[in-house]
Amino acid sequence: MKSGTAVKTAPAKKALIRIAVVESDPLRFVGFRALFDSEPDFELVSAALPDISVMQDIDLVLLGNRSGQNLFDVMASLKAARPDLKIIVTGAGMDEETILKAIASGSKGYVDEAASAAEFVQAIRVVHQGSVWAPRRVLSMFIERVSSAPGRIFPAGRVTFTDREKEVLEMLVAGRSNKEIGAALGIEERTVKAHVAKLMRKVGVQNRIALSVHAITHSLVTAK
Repeated sequence: MKSGTAVKTAPAKKALIRIAVVESDPLRFVGFRALFDSEPDFELVSAALPDISVMQDIDLVLLGNRSGQNLFDVMASLKAARPDLKIIVTGAGMDEETILKAIASGSKGYVDEAASAAEFVQAIRVVHQGSVWAPRRVLSMFIERVSSAPGRIFPAGRVTFTDREKEVLEMLVAGRSNKEIGAALGIEERTVKAHVAKLMRKVGVQNRIALSVHAITHSLVTAK
């Protein structure tokens, strides 16, 4: 009788994350490529702004806050061409107000150009999974501002949620990604996205940071 032969299964290959570096000088693009050299699932391309509308396979954009261009005009053009596009703004020494404005205008994150390779990689993965990445000082400032005058930002009155929406909201506030929430609740990632979108509509906010802040300041989640 022949002994059985163990068959090794190759590890699952990560799906590619296609990243466009927009309106970048050649040296900067080379720098990003070197920065992400150890990430085999990152596919980097250099693109001009008009190219993005036809590059349907792009998942995420790195957009530099460079002198000589209006960051918010460029973001508006990108979102008009691709409303689903995830944008991470990069820059040197951007102040908190500008970062907050960028996130409010549709950016999914901000990373300082002096950040480590590990932080850039983490930011890209977090944003790609559906969350928002921002410096702690910006989140603290946002929470403080909303806490001091929530009525100016959020609509008055109580908002009611289903039990499932409450579960999703609890995990969202805890910083879990859509994928992690889906795995914990036994539902598909797209279903989690639908719940988050509905929560944002109910509360009247435009992004996950604002939703989390609203949940905390209005005691909509149970303190852990």
